[in-house]
Amino acid sequence: MPLFKFTRHGGQARGSQAHSPLPWIALIALILGAVALGFAWLAGWIGRDRLTAQNFTDTIEATGANHPGFRRAHSKGVCVSGWFEPSAQAPQLSHARMFEQQRVPVLGRLSIGGGNPHGADNNARVRSIALQLSSDDGQQWRMAMNSFPFLAVATPEAFYEQTRAQIPDPATGKPDPAKLAAIQEKYPSARAFTQWAKTAPWTDSWASTEFNSVNSFWFTNAQGQRRAVRWRWQPQATPRELDAASREQAGVDFLSQDLQQRLAQGPVRWNLVVTLASSQDAISDPSMPWPAEREQVVAGVLNIEQMQPQEQGSCNDLNFDPLILPKGVEGSDDPILAARSAVYSQSFNRRERERATGEAARDNAQVQP
Repeated sequence: MPLFKFTRHGGQARGSQAHSPLPWIALIALILGAVALGFAWLAGWIGRDRLTAQNFTDTIEATGANHPGFRRAHSKGVCVSGWFEPSAQAPQLSHARMFEQQRVPVLGRLSIGGGNPHGADNNARVRSIALQLSSDDGQQWRMAMNSFPFLAVATPEAFYEQTRAQIPDPATGKPDPAKLAAIQEKYPSARAFTQWAKTAPWTDSWASTEFNSVNSFWFTNAQGQRRAVRWRWQPQATPRELDAASREQAGVDFLSQDLQQRLAQGPVRWNLVVTLASSQDAISDPSMPWPAEREQVVAGVLNIEQMQPQEQGSCNDLNFDPLILPKGVEGSDDPILAARSAVYSQSFNRRERERATGEAARDNAQVQP
């Protein structure tokens, strides 16, 4: 069909613009521009003040957690492997395949808080466990859990604000105390977290540490019953508290050394304890702990039987995204849960690129004695 229709008028031919393409071209350009703008906005190329996974990860790196090839958080750790055995009560909570198998293979990682892959175990207040449970039908359940029972803040924006306050002042090499104090003043939950850090016991081992999901999830069983839950790995090893003198004597690598000694005697075990929410509990606020008297169900036992250095271990290539879940388990509307997933992906992509280009090897060589 011709773009212009010619008509006869006064014995002369004129080009009629009844079907002019200009409006359509303008509309297409507008749409394409809007799409490009949207991609740029999501990628963090524009609107640098808005919160994206890119600028959140940049901020984490600015705190000192910028070691090529390593995770931006919980950078120091070891790979572990073993299996999970569900309890008879587990299928009543969720129809997740992992609760129906007799034994579920597990890959994981035990780590300490902070962004230094060469950090000192005896100075690390936070300890963590990350796991991948793989069912026999190909589903995966990944989780990243910590020794603290709640978060210091409730939203990604507040978390970002807290992280920015931890960036060292160039003049002192340390975070500005005034900025840290302002966070404490603004967020009561941050004060509560600081109190936890000051008073909670320092356990003598990863094996005797309890790890918490912190964020909430939904379990749905085969009957369609849907319940909000949080879970924790409760250690079977008896906890022994370390005082300041004991921590000093323990050494910078005492956690991995202790785990190796324990594994030489047999598997190290944790119980999976699932807490069921009541109607009064905060589902989407990870800064609000649930009361201890809530209904709890032991849903199985984690058995760790091997460990490897993370540089050579299978866990090094895993992104422990807490939103990779099997059928029967769903993430809640907790906004920090979604933010964690996005930042984990950003961090994973960066370190994979750094390893591929050799940047990680150069950085690691610089810190070797």
